[in-house]
Amino acid sequence: MATRLLLISDTHIPGRARRLPDAVLREADAADLVIHAGDWVAASVLDELEQHGDVLGVYGNNDGADLRSRLPEVAHRVIDGVRLSVVHETGQRARREVRMDAAFPDTDVLVFGHSHIPWESVSPRGMRLLNPGSPTDRRRQPAHTMMTALADDGGLSDVRLIEL
Repeated sequence: MATRLLLISDTHIPGRARRLPDAVLREADAADLVIHAGDWVAASVLDELEQHGDVLGVYGNNDGADLRSRLPEVAHRVIDGVRLSVVHETGQRARREVRMDAAFPDTDVLVFGHSHIPWESVSPRGMRLLNPGSPTDRRRQPAHTMMTALADDGGLSDVRLIEL
């Protein structure tokens, strides 16, 4: 049976929004696992998402000691045969895929954040890189975004970028 994933990052609550959008909470309820790639800012966001289900997250550069004490800088989990890693920042766009191949040699899918720019690519080694953007702080992007995907039998499918 497939595992339904919700991917979000850079919520920056309460600085950029007072709360998570209803669409995010609906998707969290529908997901088997919520993945957050850092910059929560308020620990209450982690608490709220944990009320909706299982959460795999990391801290970002804007997260304080309260979140850093609860979350790792890098997270790894095997989900239905998919070796998934989560990190907040991957550095500059140029040569990202090559750098991440070297940094994450045992990863099939890398979820990252920081830039607020949705990203989907495949590295030379075949690792999939996904950045869901931000559901609360679009910066220079045309819309707030999040992603959903299905993990099943060692593969990731039905990856969707959702505009809010």
